[in-house]
Amino acid sequence: MKHLPYASIIRHLILFCVCMFTGIPFSQNAYSENNDSVSYLAEVRATFSSGENTPFWLVNNLQGLGSPEKNNGWVRGAVFKKIDTQRKFSWGAGLDLVGGWNAIAPFNVHQLYGEVKYRSLGLLLGSKEIWGDYNNPRLSSGNLLYSGNAMPIPQLRIGIFDYAPFWGTNGWFSVKGYVSYGMFTDSKWQKSWATPDTKRTEDVLFHSKGLWLRGGNTDKFPLTGEIGIEMASQFGGESFKDGKVIRMPSKFKDWLKALFPVGGDNSTPIDEQINVQGNMLGAYNFALSWVPKEDWSIKAYFEHYFEDHSQMTFEYGWKDGLWGIEVQLPKNPIVSTFVYEYLNSKDQTGSVFNNTSESIPEQVSGRDFYYDHYIYSGWEHWGMGIGNPLAISPIYNKNHLIAFLDTRLTAHHFGIAGNPSKEFDYRILMSFSRNWGSYGKPYPEVLNNFNGLIEVCYKPHKLKGWKASLGVAMDGGQLLGKSFGVMLTIGKSGFINF
Repeated sequence: MKHLPYASIIRHLILFCVCMFTGIPFSQNAYSENNDSVSYLAEVRATFSSGENTPFWLVNNLQGLGSPEKNNGWVRGAVFKKIDTQRKFSWGAGLDLVGGWNAIAPFNVHQLYGEVKYRSLGLLLGSKEIWGDYNNPRLSSGNLLYSGNAMPIPQLRIGIFDYAPFWGTNGWFSVKGYVSYGMFTDSKWQKSWATPDTKRTEDVLFHSKGLWLRGGNTDKFPLTGEIGIEMASQFGGESFKDGKVIRMPSKFKDWLKALFPVGGDNSTPIDEQINVQGNMLGAYNFALSWVPKEDWSIKAYFEHYFEDHSQMTFEYGWKDGLWGIEVQLPKNPIVSTFVYEYLNSKDQTGSVFNNTSESIPEQVSGRDFYYDHYIYSGWEHWGMGIGNPLAISPIYNKNHLIAFLDTRLTAHHFGIAGNPSKEFDYRILMSFSRNWGSYGKPYPEVLNNFNGLIEVCYKPHKLKGWKASLGVAMDGGQLLGKSFGVMLTIGKSGFINF
């Protein structure tokens, strides 16, 4: 079957947005999906708030679309062709355009990608929303490495994206993994937003890779276990601070050093030669799931974050991490899903750091300063942290420093969701944290923080594809101050069949 060209898809997207807001019928709208369907989304969101900022959970874990600026919103239009996982060969694509007010980016091509799949092997090129493994994207506080908090990074990614069984194991053991390279797109934003002569970067390159193993076969026994490692790196590009420029190399050998992390050569600063070239970070993932044949399940997971090599082994002990439990309850009208997470990032390999020298030959790895880096702007994109957002993103810094100032914390997070009826669903998020700042710049006293959200979504049965949601959120405590806000979203989605 001949597929619609992209230019025609864009025209249909524009036509649909006009039809949605003028009431003119869109004749090619269909409400069922087949293998050749193109889905569409049109959405308007407005957020109104008072206090210090837009409340935390109306900003974060929105793939970079949220903004702490009060009274913000967006208009969004998108078309997608999903990959058919049941076919031996399939392809997909997406175009997602967003225009905002009081937003981090007034207009952006939020997603633009193409992807193909042959058997278990997949390839992705472009910018696509990617969420971290193991964490419920609606209820979790966020994966420690990729939470879905920042704008997508354009990249070329190849690998086995969904678990594929090992040959000869009868489905008892499966594997997935990937390798990707890309580039950060916030150079101009950093230059315009950062305080003059403070640290900022341009043309920074991106690398990421991951490997996961799963054991168990739920068709024969309800217990499964997963273990994996995911790593990322910022390399190449230029760093500007105090009128000085550090140009990091980006030759072919430097791409290999991102893939196999090693120290730099004499074209890099001395600390890069002693440790690892670029900003290297990652996380170990562990999960156990109990999925009986009844309509409920329970999953326990643990993520251990690391910077460079200091936390990759057990040499310094694993005191930091994210512990979580997710319970899917039997069908009932009150609560369908419950999530609890505990986050600790206080240790960071301890407060002492020393590189070997003639005077002190002993290497001591400490003061990891999660998510930050002395050359790069840190694990952020367009000011939003790529990792767990409870380590407050640079976009919140009133002094316009692109840096993570609050990385040592403990937090309790709760997420609850339910479906009272076929037309209504809701979710509740509550986070409580105690914050110490960082080893380099500790707070004079421990700061407490509370962030809460109640969101109700209405999908009227008589208006197929339409959705309206209302969110009420508030912040409290000394870290971000007091805020109260309301969010209203109206959207329409469906399928166009050709």
